[in-house]
Amino acid sequence: MAPEILLLGANGQVGWELRRSLAPIGRVTALSRAELDLSDLDGVMRAVRAANPAIIINAAAYTAVDKAEAEQATAHRLNAELPAILASEAKRVGSLLVDYSTDYVFDGTLERPYVEEDTPNPLSIYGRSKLEGLRAIQQTGCRHLVFRVSWVYGAHGANFVKTILRLARERSELRVVADQVGAPTPADLIADVTAQCLAALSRGYGEEGLYHLAPTGKTSWHGFSQTIVAEARKLGESLALDEGVIHPISTEDYPLPAVRPPNSVLDTTKLKATFGLHLPEWNASLPRIVQEILGK
Repeated sequence: MAPEILLLGANGQVGWELRRSLAPIGRVTALSRAELDLSDLDGVMRAVRAANPAIIINAAAYTAVDKAEAEQATAHRLNAELPAILASEAKRVGSLLVDYSTDYVFDGTLERPYVEEDTPNPLSIYGRSKLEGLRAIQQTGCRHLVFRVSWVYGAHGANFVKTILRLARERSELRVVADQVGAPTPADLIADVTAQCLAALSRGYGEEGLYHLAPTGKTSWHGFSQTIVAEARKLGESLALDEGVIHPISTEDYPLPAVRPPNSVLDTTKLKATFGLHLPEWNASLPRIVQEILGK
């Protein structure tokens, strides 16, 4: 019998893609923030108990990294308290909880990709709140599958790709940070890997736990922006900007309220070995997603 799946944050970048990828896995009840106020933790608890799911997937989070510095209580409620409530409910009935963490739990000072066992040291309120949520899940002892992801983007929701495409229409030159590196991760890759791992676990293959999930390779925000603009030009998009006038700058040249880790590269060896997965290069999906965003 197909399991009951409760999906929270169904209209976010990852949640939108999960609606599609989870369909073959089980019967999905997908709730957006308009349908369930995730800051109402009692309401969330009632919704979980009413659904009585075998799998709870939390694709919701407070992801406004800079605003979180000023809105600490809201970030803490959605990123720490919400996962704690879901973990408690999962533990109570034996459900599997799926959640998503972030590269921002690390300070980015290592010169190699981060593995799951590396000691977190978040530099921002966002990173701290996400780490607290992860620890709450782990401390309950509930069954869980948590994916740490980096630099998420997709055709739905607000993200770096959409921002660069907008700015490229409006400006003749840009200045983009070049000393922060990571692997831009498509939301549909996150959703597809989630579904593949759930399917594997249902067959008794793989293990629950914490995994790093990102494409292979790396780039900087500057390199990412150049590639985005180049792909848009290939599609014939009319832009004011040429990729050659995207100027590389340092983090110090572009101060923001929240401190970012200089190295956000995640080592995905554990995920690939445990579930037998192949992960694509970081730029493999970008042409398709740019085309979808532009409506070409």
